[in-house]
Amino acid sequence: MVSPITGRSVGIDLSSTYARVGVWQNGRVEIIADALGETVTPLYVSFTVVGQLAGAAAKAQLATNPANTVFDIMRLIGHKFDDPEVQKGVEEWPFQVICGPDDEPLVVVQFLGERKAYRPEEILAMMLTELCQVAETCIGESVKNVVLAVPSSYNSWQRGATKDAAAMAGLKVLRVMNTASAAAMSYGLDKKGGVRKVLVFALGSGSLDVSLVSIEEGIFEVIATTGDQQMGQTVFEDRLADYFAAEIRRKYRMDVMTDSRARWRLRDACERIKRTLSTATQATVAIDSLTNGVDVHLTLKRTRFEDMCADLIRKAILLAEKVLRDAKFAKEQVDEVVVVGDSTPIPKLKQQLNEFMNGKQPAIPSTADEAVTFGATVHAAILSGN
Repeated sequence: MVSPITGRSVGIDLSSTYARVGVWQNGRVEIIADALGETVTPLYVSFTVVGQLAGAAAKAQLATNPANTVFDIMRLIGHKFDDPEVQKGVEEWPFQVICGPDDEPLVVVQFLGERKAYRPEEILAMMLTELCQVAETCIGESVKNVVLAVPSSYNSWQRGATKDAAAMAGLKVLRVMNTASAAAMSYGLDKKGGVRKVLVFALGSGSLDVSLVSIEEGIFEVIATTGDQQMGQTVFEDRLADYFAAEIRRKYRMDVMTDSRARWRLRDACERIKRTLSTATQATVAIDSLTNGVDVHLTLKRTRFEDMCADLIRKAILLAEKVLRDAKFAKEQVDEVVVVGDSTPIPKLKQQLNEFMNGKQPAIPSTADEAVTFGATVHAAILSGN
């Protein structure tokens, strides 16, 4: 006998380095905002001498407390320490990751004056607790159930570890669903009139998922899917950081990559620059006292940014080719192309996707960055009987 679902249910998008939470109320999906009005929460946890921080407050610690500020946890979940994905991160992250029992990666930090080692599931549980507390403050009720949206490329180990983290946070997982299914559910709810084949292109902060989905009267079927957990927004920001580090070395004769605080301040600035170049043809990096008291001021044109990321954009298009090949579909058999996710405004990517699909203009919902959360929330409402 299936136990009844009690308490409120939410949908959470965990497919990137930022999370969103949605709840079904007043007959529609509401994306939950925190006390500052922000609907997006950085998946960051920071440990200090006085306590633990999560979300935006934790991300703000990155410049001054990088060794104890943990992020990219979805790249660690369900992996072994020796996995290439983890080893790549070990070389990049400012916090320490060591090999624990059974080759499990453990995050090591200084917390309340003591050395602590945490499993990735424990870190994610802290973040999920924070997200649900924000939701509870907003809706005035206890959150007990959740639908989690994760990258379509996640394997069974990663999905299982994500469920374990939710259990540690005291949550009942109604389902772990693909970003493609969640995005298709968001896009296809109001689509009527026969079967439609939709290519869903989801480029979030941490990963790229490309899926071919069949939609018919609210029923969704994933025909084929592929993804790359190292092909999200952060990869484009890495290119920007490398470029500006080289420019700073040339213009100011200093190496910011040897200064952890300066490196992550630059990295944070590159996140803003990428977003600016999505709508403007030029962007400026201005960082006061980046290192050794030196103020940095540099500019970059969008065309230069597109040139340095040409191989990444081509790689994204190749994943779309693979999905169609795996599904044995011709481009002409695809009815629509839908682009969602945090990184979708990159103009060159939209242009090349349009060219790849022989002029079929990608549809970009006005709330493209919330599409996955929307779909997960609708699914949570359905499964909980709301």
